[in-house]
Amino acid sequence: MGAGVRLRRSHVSRAGGAPIPRTLQVSEPQCGSGRDVNVQTRSTDLSGEHGLSQKLRFGSCARYQLEDESAHLDEMPLMMSEEGFENDESDYHTLPRARIIQRKRGLEWFVCGGWKFLCTSCCDWLINICQRKRELKARTVWLGYPEKCEEKHPRNSIKNQKYNVFTFIPGVLYEQFKFFLNLYFLVVSCSQFVPALKIGYLYTYWAPLGFVLAVTIMREAIDEFRRFQRDKEVNSQLYSKLTVRGKVQVKSSDIQVGDLIIVEKNQRIPSDMVFLRTSEKAGSCFIRTDQLDGETDWKLKVAVSCTQRLPALGDLFSISAYVYAQKPQLDIHSFEGTFTREDCDPPIHESLSIENTLWASTIVASGTVIGVVIYTGKETRSVMNTSNPKNKVGLLDLELNQLTKALFVALVALSVVMVTLQGFVGPWYRNLFRFLLLFSYIIPISLRVNLDMGKAAYGWMIMKDESIPGTVVRTSTIPEGLGRLVYLLTDKTGTLTQNEMVFKRLHLGTVSYGADTMDEIQSHLRNPYSQMQSQASGNATSSTPPRKAQSSAPKVRKSVSSRVHEAVKAIALCHNVTPVYEPRAGVTAEAEYAEADQDFSDGNRTYQAASPDEVALVQWTESVGLTLVSRDLASMQLRTPSGQILTYCILQMFPFTSESKRMGVIIRDESTAEITFYMKGADVAMSSIVQYNDWLEEECGNMAREGLRTLVVAKRALTEEQYQDFESRYSQAKLSIHDRALKVAAVVESLEREMELLCLTGVEDQLQADVRPTLEMLRNAGIKIWMLTGDKLETATCIAKSSHLVSRTQDIHIFRPVTSRGEAHLELNAFRRKHDCALVISGDSLEVCLKYYEHELVELACQCPAVVCCRCSPTQKAHIVKLLQRHAGRRTCAIGDGGNDVSMIQAADCGIGIEGKEGRQASLAADFSITQFKHIGRLLMVHGRSSYKRSAALGQFVMHRGLIISTMQAVFSSVFYFASVPLYQGFLMVGYATLYTMFPVFSLVLDQDVQPEMAMLYPELYKDLTKGRSLSFKTFLIWVLISIYQGGILMYGALLLFESEFVHVVAISFTALILTELLMVALTVRTWHWLMAVAEVLSLGCYVASLAFLNEYFDLAFITTVTFVWKVSAITVVSCLPLYVLKYLKRKLSPPSYSKLTS
Repeated sequence: MGAGVRLRRSHVSRAGGAPIPRTLQVSEPQCGSGRDVNVQTRSTDLSGEHGLSQKLRFGSCARYQLEDESAHLDEMPLMMSEEGFENDESDYHTLPRARIIQRKRGLEWFVCGGWKFLCTSCCDWLINICQRKRELKARTVWLGYPEKCEEKHPRNSIKNQKYNVFTFIPGVLYEQFKFFLNLYFLVVSCSQFVPALKIGYLYTYWAPLGFVLAVTIMREAIDEFRRFQRDKEVNSQLYSKLTVRGKVQVKSSDIQVGDLIIVEKNQRIPSDMVFLRTSEKAGSCFIRTDQLDGETDWKLKVAVSCTQRLPALGDLFSISAYVYAQKPQLDIHSFEGTFTREDCDPPIHESLSIENTLWASTIVASGTVIGVVIYTGKETRSVMNTSNPKNKVGLLDLELNQLTKALFVALVALSVVMVTLQGFVGPWYRNLFRFLLLFSYIIPISLRVNLDMGKAAYGWMIMKDESIPGTVVRTSTIPEGLGRLVYLLTDKTGTLTQNEMVFKRLHLGTVSYGADTMDEIQSHLRNPYSQMQSQASGNATSSTPPRKAQSSAPKVRKSVSSRVHEAVKAIALCHNVTPVYEPRAGVTAEAEYAEADQDFSDGNRTYQAASPDEVALVQWTESVGLTLVSRDLASMQLRTPSGQILTYCILQMFPFTSESKRMGVIIRDESTAEITFYMKGADVAMSSIVQYNDWLEEECGNMAREGLRTLVVAKRALTEEQYQDFESRYSQAKLSIHDRALKVAAVVESLEREMELLCLTGVEDQLQADVRPTLEMLRNAGIKIWMLTGDKLETATCIAKSSHLVSRTQDIHIFRPVTSRGEAHLELNAFRRKHDCALVISGDSLEVCLKYYEHELVELACQCPAVVCCRCSPTQKAHIVKLLQRHAGRRTCAIGDGGNDVSMIQAADCGIGIEGKEGRQASLAADFSITQFKHIGRLLMVHGRSSYKRSAALGQFVMHRGLIISTMQAVFSSVFYFASVPLYQGFLMVGYATLYTMFPVFSLVLDQDVQPEMAMLYPELYKDLTKGRSLSFKTFLIWVLISIYQGGILMYGALLLFESEFVHVVAISFTALILTELLMVALTVRTWHWLMAVAEVLSLGCYVASLAFLNEYFDLAFITTVTFVWKVSAITVVSCLPLYVLKYLKRKLSPPSYSKLTS
């Protein structure tokens, strides 16, 4: 415990900033190396802001007192890949807690599972020695010459398999024998090779064990083979590689660092590359990154200008150039490198940033791109951000494992009692072992067989359910886990929403237009443009005087028509959307001169932008008559309702950033030479910029409550002198070396004053079908829902409201951005005072809070009815899942649809993937794959609930079956002077566990307490399950008492009623035992299925038919007498009737919750 205390103290001193002596040696000697005090440049910080993190890295030399390197390597819960160990960006703040936890353990820890931990550690150590990890290094990559690389880089192949040819059998056996139950049977079966301990035939022990292992190995082999096929499909995709001799086709897995790869439109990028050339004239292209970060917006990437300017593709080999790239890292939003061309004087140097990179697993959305490969295989960003899949074990299996340990203790105790009563005569230890083997049926091996077959049956039922078509069960070991969930962590984009934006509302302050009044906007627009056209045709100069009049007298109240016109024009001009025209079939390159005719046809135009909101706005302006027809870096053209083309010159663009929350553009109208500064952004950013008004705040609130995403649009007219003054200051600021970003922002802010508020727009991100009722059902079932998204805070809050994740009456506490311990402390205190309110927190703030106040934050968040985490990276999503598992100790379920959700899905106890627009990556990695979010309701309420209840009943019944026969053996041995002689031998034992009772007992998997429709209608029934009352020590003890009572009655009854021969005792007791078991199944069943009745009759028939062949155990002459029949009947009635009476009384006096619905 001492170490734990010391570490806590070091934790405090770290916060205070005092340096702490350090005993752990790390390879990088410089102060504040990333491994120690790097706070934000980990992959979890996806905002790409380096300023703060750099200051923290070099500004603080605080150190932890860590005893050894292995501790550092042991606790890497946030590291997503094996390479994380060399990666500077390790999560240093997870170390102290880990040390404390380990110190708390002692002898109890060793007994409870320490031995397992030690074995695993040894195995891991051996594996690490066998696979010596290379240190990740920065690299120089020569264009087109992979052979020039000094280092050896990993193969560019994707591998999702758990085992290889050599580790498969040992791995599967380890996974099986780490369960106490299976290990116990292995020991018992092996003991039968010792002659002195042999009881009965070898096959009675080895056949069931062999069967269990064969089924498991087959199942794992099929799963592995499927993974292998999926990997092979991806690895064998063909790409064009540029060589000196021209293009050659290469497999994805054969691509090397330094290769020049050509990727066509809609093709997956096979490895991390630097973008050299594109077929697009502008020298840039769009890529889709949804499989990497979950955002479906298209990202604009820019080619290296030096290579883009080269006249032909082949010239890439005529120049001598190389790329210097930083070492592979987790962060997908940052990159630092340089491009150098050596063969010209002076050499050309270009700095490379994130916009010059093409990461693997993204898709090219426009044009053809050529890139040079810089990272392959395990070193690519997408692989480094994916965790290794873990073997998931259901909670029910763990609980049954505990019960088998309790049974083992009972078994040992019973054997010791027998030997003690015997008086320790002769070789007593041999007798003790023989008793252990005699009573070994207390722990039934058929338990695993039945449960595994049950799991397969549940999986089949889920996939055959017509109410949830397309559902696939990929992990067949945890269907009961669906019945015990407390936390559901869901992605937003594509999971709760369709990611389809629709323009819903335009508000001008005095008048508001909704979906049903858009035609009025069209009529308002026709007037000004028809006037303009008549003016333009009458006299070209006559359009100038009205403008001067207007600018000199702004106080005149404008007509609604002109305000609508201004607003729509602003929306049509202020954006970063590019219209793209698909070349029609049959249009050749020569026909490009007829571009005007081809371009402006509406049929083949699509819009591309960095955000779907932008596209929705531009599509809306098109629908009301003002169409964006072309755009490049310097100009854009609009088409009016009357077909006239207006050209605007783009003077400056100020892109949207998450800090400024707004974007702007300065435009010059070609026809009038007017210069206008348009701006749009979030209401929080814009309210201080626009002129005073009394409606903006209120209307924003109204739209947000409807779940609309709002944008405020404003403008400011500039004179030529004002613009020239601005441009000179802006250019100067852009060239400054120190504090460039601050100076540029200050210059832009000088323009953002007293802007004229034009309108407020409302766009709806349409929810998936039936999201609201599904979320309500899950909430009523006692499941707490957390939304983890990479999206912006405002958007996430909007969707939380519109999907009713947060109910209308609930308050929302938005956690302010925090960067230090003090701020986190204050903000957590502020949050603690709120009651019953939803929490919205951003990824950066979450990171800071988890560093200092992990336990407090999780404790507070768990009390919230709903939690929304925005700006979350894939790594963070997985981290949050692990935090909940560790602190709350409850079962978690993660649901998502993109590649960025894979880590979260694999970390959760149950992972559910949706096959959606973002591809199939999530659904392939998940345990269960569904086609729509609404299907999760039936999956949990019906299948999860019934799977758990059925397995609980099945497990306890199988234990009862073993306990009853062990009780009979104990009674038999005690009557016959404590002899260690088996009561039933050979086939009787095997037949009892298989042929005679297996089908009726297994038919319990068809049992149901309520109809599926009822379970969906009353989700409160699900809430009962989370307490785990269907299988607990209480219910288990009841079954133990039943077994002891029935076993005692059957054995004593047979001993009392038999007359002459011992064989009669065996015949009477065994027949009564079989009948009792069949009647007990009938007693347990709640809803009869025709297959259950068939199983009962079939089993009884099998037993009666087999009596003819069992003459070595039974006296056939005696069996056919009336005496035999009445004796068996009497014993069976005495053993079962009291239980039927008790069950009837219990149903009358304290009925279970579901019975109220069935009556």
